[in-house]
Amino acid sequence: MSKSKTAVENPAERRRVERSALRLDASIREPGRGRVSVRLIDISTHGCRIEATSGPNPDSWVLLSITGLETQYCRVVWNCQEFAGLEFETPLAEAVLDRLLSDQKQLSEKTIGEMRSIATRTHRLATIQTDEHSPVLTEISRKMAVEALVEGLKLGESKSR
Repeated sequence: MSKSKTAVENPAERRRVERSALRLDASIREPGRGRVSVRLIDISTHGCRIEATSGPNPDSWVLLSITGLETQYCRVVWNCQEFAGLEFETPLAEAVLDRLLSDQKQLSEKTIGEMRSIATRTHRLATIQTDEHSPVLTEISRKMAVEALVEGLKLGESKSR
């Protein structure tokens, strides 16, 4: 289920609500450009973070398409390497977010491996970045590592039953 508590653990945190990790295929389209495939790596009612081979420019507006969801108009808040943070122009309803997250209940070994890979890559990037993106990358790394561990344990439990 979604976590709608205010993100206050980190005073530098700018998000209004905590994000939940997930792995969803999606696409973005900047005005005047073609559609680009991306992967959502986490989401909240107010925004998401994506992984893309070529990230959109900060402060640009994009159309985010997720299967089963209305296209979202989003502002690119930040971009660092292959990762970007998007803010939805209109927040998602809690019920919509809960449905997206419930579809991700049992993750596959491949998806868990992808989460570990993101944790490793963002950790590496955070150690070499010396700008404002380093704390964001550190947070992504930590969150993906923890989620991969939790999901790996769940998968192990379900296989042993």
